[in-house]
Amino acid sequence: MEKEQHVNRLQTRTWRVLAVLCLAPLMLWAEPSVAPDPRHLTNGWNIPSEGYADQPYVVKTEDGAWLCVITTGPGAEGAPGQHVVSMRSTDQGRTWSDLVDIEPASGPESAYAVLLKAPGGRVYAFYNHNTDRVAEVKREDGGVYKRVDSLGHYVFKFSDDHGRSWSGARYEAPIREFECDRNNVYGGALRFFWNVGKPVILGDRAIMVIHKVGAMGPGFFAQSEGAFFASSNILTEADPEKLVFETLPDGDVGLRTPPGGGRVAEEQSIVPLSDGSLYCIYRTVDGWPACAYSRDGGHTWSEPAYATYAVDGKRIKHPRAANFVWRCANGKFLYWFHNHGGAAIRAMAEAPGAGGPYNDRNPAWLMAGEERDTPSGKVLVWTQPEILLYDDDPFIRMSYPDLLEEDGRFFVTETQKHVGRVHEIPQAIIDGLFEQFDNRTVAEAGRVLDVTGSLPMPGEVPMPLLPEFLARDGKRPDHGVKDLRAGFSLDLWLNAEGQTGEALLDTRDASGKGILVSAVAGGAVRLVMNDGRQEVVWESDPGGIALKGMHHVVITVDGGPKIITFVVNGVLCDGGESRQFGWGRFSPTFRGANGAPVMKLGAVVRGLRVYDRALRTSEAVGNFNAGFLR
Repeated sequence: MEKEQHVNRLQTRTWRVLAVLCLAPLMLWAEPSVAPDPRHLTNGWNIPSEGYADQPYVVKTEDGAWLCVITTGPGAEGAPGQHVVSMRSTDQGRTWSDLVDIEPASGPESAYAVLLKAPGGRVYAFYNHNTDRVAEVKREDGGVYKRVDSLGHYVFKFSDDHGRSWSGARYEAPIREFECDRNNVYGGALRFFWNVGKPVILGDRAIMVIHKVGAMGPGFFAQSEGAFFASSNILTEADPEKLVFETLPDGDVGLRTPPGGGRVAEEQSIVPLSDGSLYCIYRTVDGWPACAYSRDGGHTWSEPAYATYAVDGKRIKHPRAANFVWRCANGKFLYWFHNHGGAAIRAMAEAPGAGGPYNDRNPAWLMAGEERDTPSGKVLVWTQPEILLYDDDPFIRMSYPDLLEEDGRFFVTETQKHVGRVHEIPQAIIDGLFEQFDNRTVAEAGRVLDVTGSLPMPGEVPMPLLPEFLARDGKRPDHGVKDLRAGFSLDLWLNAEGQTGEALLDTRDASGKGILVSAVAGGAVRLVMNDGRQEVVWESDPGGIALKGMHHVVITVDGGPKIITFVVNGVLCDGGESRQFGWGRFSPTFRGANGAPVMKLGAVVRGLRVYDRALRTSEAVGNFNAGFLR
């Protein structure tokens, strides 16, 4: 029997080798090349892990290296063997040292570490630790979860050699009991919590974040709220036994959702403002992120409200995903989120399974914030957002980012739970966002047609050739597809509300290939593209051109992420009250939008620019801010 098993193993191994040898050329042909777009997820530099990879957070150490902490393990999220490790990079994240265990894989589960660097160079790592080796937890609906990485004790270790090694001893950060702890199924004897929010330094104090969980159930965390703990001596005290911690806010209720909101309020992210205030933003299952301000170092907070772009302005949309804010060296802010949501998210959260609110974390969007003065203190207002990162697979979920600024360059980390990466943010995206509020310049690059100054407007104009999205790749042995990641933008000024069905722009040929832009019911603009094989349709949010007067519409077809956006009167469509998404995807097999050599223009068109590249949101806003000039 043993001999037969040995022969079978040899035969199996032989067939596997032959299969690999036969399939290797096909695998080589099928392997995707690096996408010619710095926003593509695979263009980042990989962060090492043991399989599962979560929360790759980075600080710059006193010796100039980047120190990254990550939660990893051989299994999936929450599996046995999950633990926290660190590594160093001296080349801005391109390569990393070997992993150093902060906690061993053989010990109790440890997870979700965040880093705090003290002025003297010591680095603290705070994280969850299942010290008591709890094997399962009760749900509020009577079931149990075997996942035990979001409970136990909140602990820390420290490094005095810039992350090359960590203290042998582990210390506990005492967190005061809240109402949600007492009301859980264990009466507070066992507490549920975790943390993704990085600590901040406010004056001579460090303020850390903790996400308390009052109930486990549908959606895993069924009830949650934000709390904080501050230390007045951790920045200067060398003896960890003498560190002093204070749990915030005062009382025993943390940051929850606004009145009428759901039970989920978690993954709080905080930044200090220039007047000493704290700003906190966090995820909900309501379809919008919530935010609050503290004017007294976290002891008390303003009543939570859904975050808006401007003071009392339009709400920001976001699903149940991490959304982080960072303060930059220039005093401005950057904000990572996913730019869709609304009431549809709440409906998903209440549906059986409750998986929907966690989805659609691709692409990741970025916008910039600035401070504004109000009678109650500084507040943040936000620009229109840009696509920061994307993957071709719409089910990939990138999240848990961190930002590091060095020598005027900006880098972001992220993970899709299997591979963590570092990405340098293109400078044009950063500059465009930081300058967006003041940008009143018409974009020049890629402008292949401009009849905005014509008087009167012609009924027809020559249509410039737009770039193709796909091509045959002659370098591939199978001569398969090459994704060119191309795009284009149409910039229109309209002098009245469009009549339903009225063509604003038409480049279609006799076969139907080309572009049709028309006004549709409800004050929206519709784009139709046809490549002779398939047709693409997407509309702006309703109401954008419902009123009489001049309107500005920029339609961008971005062949990188395969996304269509509308910027109407300087505002990026996000779906408003009518739909979850304001941006729409188009088929990755769509070849291009060229049609007839002549473009027909509708009577209400008062200006037109065509770009043979995809404009960034900031450029579209700049074109609007520049105004309609004769």
